[in-house]
Amino acid sequence: MNYPSFFDEVESVKVQDKLSGFLGAFDKGIYTISYLDCVKLAGHSCPTVAGAYLMAREALKELYPNGEIAQRGGFKVEMRDNKADGVTGVIATTISFITGASDDAGFKGIAGNMNRNNLLNYGASISKEVRLTRLDNNQSIEVDYNPSSIMPSPDMQPLMGKMMKNMASEDEKIEFGKLWQERVKKILLADSTTLITISK
Repeated sequence: MNYPSFFDEVESVKVQDKLSGFLGAFDKGIYTISYLDCVKLAGHSCPTVAGAYLMAREALKELYPNGEIAQRGGFKVEMRDNKADGVTGVIATTISFITGASDDAGFKGIAGNMNRNNLLNYGASISKEVRLTRLDNNQSIEVDYNPSSIMPSPDMQPLMGKMMKNMASEDEKIEFGKLWQERVKKILLADSTTLITISK
């Protein structure tokens, strides 16, 4: 499997998932979720997927300080925008994957425990893009993402135009992909405080 090497440089998210431990998938339910995992989920790597990954990762650090392991499945996630708006669905899918929170289609639990459904909601009255709330102590974090400080290469737009018209050569297609992922790399490996805003 070939993919951009910087995927492996991105800090992963460590979680403990009671359901995974209960059903024997992972010892004590502990495992890591990487950016590569999120790319596989989305089917692509882009600034939106990268931003959703960063928002979830940095919010979990705030919610679980001092080296605590984030409890996957132990969150409510609220999206400011509606599900069909722009890239909201892509962002929510990525954050849902990391946190375990799902909408009404999620896992209903075992004997009323470890459910994941109805923990992801849209159109919330919040000031930032996303709010994550721990279910055990009701502590909340709101988070925004703004990648505008990391601009794409000026060569990308004309290359995309040629590709959309099926006029790009093979070399141009490869170059476009490299330029696209170069911006994603800069986003993911930047100081996250320049892209992510968090408030309690």
